[in-house]
Amino acid sequence: MRAGRLACLAAAAVLAAGCAEQPPADKTAPGIARPVSDTDTLMGYYQGLKSLSAPDLAREHETARQALARARTDYNRVRYAMVLALPNAAFTDETRALETLEPVVKNTGGSLQPLAALLSSQLQERKRLDANAQALQQKLDALRSLERRMIERKR
Repeated sequence: MRAGRLACLAAAAVLAAGCAEQPPADKTAPGIARPVSDTDTLMGYYQGLKSLSAPDLAREHETARQALARARTDYNRVRYAMVLALPNAAFTDETRALETLEPVVKNTGGSLQPLAALLSSQLQERKRLDANAQALQQKLDALRSLERRMIERKR
């Protein structure tokens, strides 16, 4: 599981680094910053989410949900999926996050498609690893039960 999270962080860092290489908006005005892309904004948003307290996260979850209900834009979809994908949050729902991202991933011309595809693939991998962990836990539990029965028979 740790390797999957490390891969997610590494991929996000690579994506963020790629976004940082854009040229300034106006070469003649060095004091003017380049416009921030939606990808840059969402990456910063995700970083901020990780530092929020549980009550603040719950409020942000509701805010993102309402924004998506009002306007089903790619930006709002990715934003809401990021909130839903937060590990160990009370509202974490990887399946809903994947469903929310699906139209953005399919929109190959969209500016947020690469970020949505990355997030989607990470969520799919996390689900696969969780399923494997559950299967292994069931096997371990079955072995423990078998061991207990064998010990009881010997007595």
